[in-house]
Amino acid sequence: MMQKRRTNLYDSNSPAPFNVSRSKIDFFLECPQCFYLDRKLGISRPGIPGYTLNMAVDTLLKKEFDILREQKRPHRLMTEFRIDAIPFWHQDLHIWRDDVNKKVGASVLHKETNLNICGIVDDVWVNIKTDQLHIVDYKSTSTDYPISLDGEYKEGYKRQMEIYRWIFQKMGFNVSDIGYFFYVNAIKKKPVFNGKLEFEAIILPHKGDNSWVEKTIFDIKKTLDSNKIPESSPGCEYCGYRKLIDDESLKNQINLI
Repeated sequence: MMQKRRTNLYDSNSPAPFNVSRSKIDFFLECPQCFYLDRKLGISRPGIPGYTLNMAVDTLLKKEFDILREQKRPHRLMTEFRIDAIPFWHQDLHIWRDDVNKKVGASVLHKETNLNICGIVDDVWVNIKTDQLHIVDYKSTSTDYPISLDGEYKEGYKRQMEIYRWIFQKMGFNVSDIGYFFYVNAIKKKPVFNGKLEFEAIILPHKGDNSWVEKTIFDIKKTLDSNKIPESSPGCEYCGYRKLIDDESLKNQINLI
């Protein structure tokens, strides 16, 4: 039997700020009911294994960009794609990227709701002409199709970047509305493996609008303070599964087995 989580639960009576990560904001937008059950009642969705290969690629990219950060030089692809920027250095970069494994990252307290909005970024670049920061997200995949930001699930990628931009703006930084996805695509059309993956890389810009973030934070606060479980989103597979399991006829069928 699944046990309810007893930690990291929202308490309306607690004076302590409550952490709401970038992924949990997206979680809320995906299904308010699942979000409420998870954050307030400790009933989490089933977990999935970590993407260890993707994490390895992220780690290697960070090392590559850190070398360039020290040298104050652009990556060759930044030059190729005519991006007037270099990797940004800041004393708190290791916190923003969660190199310290605190699972918080860059964070800012939203005083009106007492929610601490946080998110772990992959990288930040600084424009050498405007001094504005660009939020950067590493993505790794393996496909024979052209890499693009089109598609329903990639809307989540865009929201992710827009939330990061909002956080950094609230932290006092001058942040460009243009962020970049640094995509690496593992090549499958090789005659042999030989214990080595080869990648093609591309940089995709995204001009975002984070005006929706503030309202969403207030909606999250209202939902968490309510004693009523919100309606599930149409088409939520997890809510549909819970409803199926709770269906009395299904219980009766199981009892007959």
